[in-house]
Amino acid sequence: MNTECKPEQLEFQSLGRREVMGRFDGGRITSDGGGLLLREVDRHIGLLDRLAACFTDHRNPESIEHSVRDLVAQRVYGLALGYEDLNDHDDLRKDSTLALLVGKRDLTGEQRVRKQDRGNPLAALSTLNRLELGLPESATSDRYKRIAADSDAMDRLLVDLFLESYRKPPQEIWLDLDATDDPLHGQQEGRFFHGYYRCYCYLPLYIFSGEHLLCARLRTADKDASSGSVDELQRIVGQIRARWPKTRIIIRADAG
Repeated sequence: MNTECKPEQLEFQSLGRREVMGRFDGGRITSDGGGLLLREVDRHIGLLDRLAACFTDHRNPESIEHSVRDLVAQRVYGLALGYEDLNDHDDLRKDSTLALLVGKRDLTGEQRVRKQDRGNPLAALSTLNRLELGLPESATSDRYKRIAADSDAMDRLLVDLFLESYRKPPQEIWLDLDATDDPLHGQQEGRFFHGYYRCYCYLPLYIFSGEHLLCARLRTADKDASSGSVDELQRIVGQIRARWPKTRIIIRADAG
């Protein structure tokens, strides 16, 4: 039996004098328009520029299509919009709205150098993967992973953003420490079973002051919940004391 299909449009009951129909010729559309609000916030605090400055790029400038700032922005906006996995960028690299957030002028990718890249304004997952895996001690000589992050600079940036959020030093602040589970669903490196959470997971350490994140340290689940907390506190409190010598600092943590 033959079916009757209308591939061009679907017609629905009208709304007063208005016709209601569904069409399939929308072209480049996205469900991530809310990212434009994030871009406005970044323009105010300059987070992505400052985060990109924490990387050293050893690539040949004449062979670069995606700057470090573009790569960092693509990854950060993707995470903020709920795309946590790198393989999501197989599709996201075609997204013109994400390209707009990143700051690309060629929103459709039609001006890319290589023919096979045209139609994709953003970087592929392999390029983003090299961004995340580059190491300072080998980036200058590595064939592919030639971008290295300064993790100490990233740590300082989180605290700097917190300090800059105040017009004047507060009389008192609370630093909250806690560990939580980050469940794993494959054979990831450093995978351990945690008896309390009853799953294979990582056990990252977080330090907050109110809504401000001051530290996010990824750890394997075979660590004690408090592992490394003293070192992180010494670093954070020292940075705060340099700016706010008279502010009272209260440390709060769970039973761990």
